[in-house]
Amino acid sequence: MPDNAHTPRVLGIDTSLRSTGIGILERTGSRMLPVYYGTIKNQAGMPLTACLLNLQDRIEALIREHEPDAVAIEGIFYAKNVKTMMILCHARGAIIAQCARLGLPVYEYEPRRVKMAVAGYGGAQKLQIQKMVKTLLHLDEEPQNDAADALALAITHLHNRTALSALAN
Repeated sequence: MPDNAHTPRVLGIDTSLRSTGIGILERTGSRMLPVYYGTIKNQAGMPLTACLLNLQDRIEALIREHEPDAVAIEGIFYAKNVKTMMILCHARGAIIAQCARLGLPVYEYEPRRVKMAVAGYGGAQKLQIQKMVKTLLHLDEEPQNDAADALALAITHLHNRTALSALAN
């Protein structure tokens, strides 16, 4: 991967088996610029293994095309449905392993921390996150909610990286 010391680029991933949100941001000066955002879809009825392979293949293609220098992913949170949590963990594991295989550091952020970084309130709702992502990135329209969550993860990482750089100086 190239040295992006002057223009850090981060890949945010909101993991899901059926609709994984993707958001790639680059920091130029004090601005965060969207490079790419969207979703990786897996059709209902696809076997789990086929879904996991598709996630890995698509993540690899995005990494090779956009060359981020870090990945921000949502940390594991509490879920009432154990089966849903297990499927989410499979998807997260496949994605994290692929990022590691390609030499990228992976940073995890708790949902409340992401909401705080983007909306200023740890209990913010999805619509609030979408609106704030649109505003912060100067987008023409609100991104789809999975993509907005991925962009919010990337925003959180860039804020965190900036804060850490300021402490080091």
